[in-house]
Amino acid sequence: MSDYRELYPITEPFDSGMLDVGEGHSLYWERVGTKGAKPAVMLHGGPGGGISPTHRGQWDPELYDVLLFDQRGCGKSLPFAEIENNDTWRIVEDMERLREMCGFDKWQVFGGSWGSTLALAYAQKYPERCSELVLRGVFLGRKKEQDWLYSRGASEVMAEQWDNFSGLIPEAERGNLVQAYYDRLTSDDEATRLAAAKEWSLWEGSVATLLPNKELLDSFADPAKAVPFARICAKFFLKEFFLEEGRLLKNADRLKDIPGIIVQGRHDICTPPVSAWELKKAWPDADLRIVHDAGHSAFEPGIIDGLVRATDGLAGKQA
Repeated sequence: MSDYRELYPITEPFDSGMLDVGEGHSLYWERVGTKGAKPAVMLHGGPGGGISPTHRGQWDPELYDVLLFDQRGCGKSLPFAEIENNDTWRIVEDMERLREMCGFDKWQVFGGSWGSTLALAYAQKYPERCSELVLRGVFLGRKKEQDWLYSRGASEVMAEQWDNFSGLIPEAERGNLVQAYYDRLTSDDEATRLAAAKEWSLWEGSVATLLPNKELLDSFADPAKAVPFARICAKFFLKEFFLEEGRLLKNADRLKDIPGIIVQGRHDICTPPVSAWELKKAWPDADLRIVHDAGHSAFEPGIIDGLVRATDGLAGKQA
């Protein structure tokens, strides 16, 4: 068992606003901590998730100046749940716009789940802008990882929840559940869209924690969260995350001068540890920290412990 450390106190942003990134998209952003302290950027999961006040507590507010933002179509960003002009590489360029807006030369890039995918894509394109990487629940966007979650793999572990998820779709369409859900999530019928969004989001929520978490599942069932999450997530899965197969592993040599810490739950059903291990082998200088009593969620005690220790250590603070 880990010696659990809690999140830092959840402070209010010292600055926030909207950034017009073009193509009809505006991003909500906020900065927390101490202006002028060590820069960091937080990349939320999904694709299609969003930031929350709890995300602010993963850094010592006296030591960090942290930018958090809702990615295209997510959270408070506009347009709500928009899937047009929304892809991995556009978000990478959004990050550069946000970095320049803040006046940071480099920043710590911190991302979990889909956020780890985005962090790696950004770091491999702009390695000179990354002081460090902190990754959780590594997802490399490869076909085997996509199939694990939406074809066969997680379905063998979370069998009852999988039956609920797949059961929304007629048997004749179950050969490609992502396509079947995408068709419903982009339907002209609101009831059809909402039903699909709820089931997609509940499936994702069910594989996120080691133990059942009713509060989390209830939040995933909320249309305000479920609709953008499901619509954007389904599109990214359908488009293979806009990444050529194996790209993030093939280009891992571009990370060689970037310090990195990977916090990975041993019992992560959403993003199994094999991807973190394969990344570690391709990026030997990364510090892989397995949490043996945790799953996927950033807010399981052992994962909190690992992430807070990582950010403290990278700021020079002794545990």
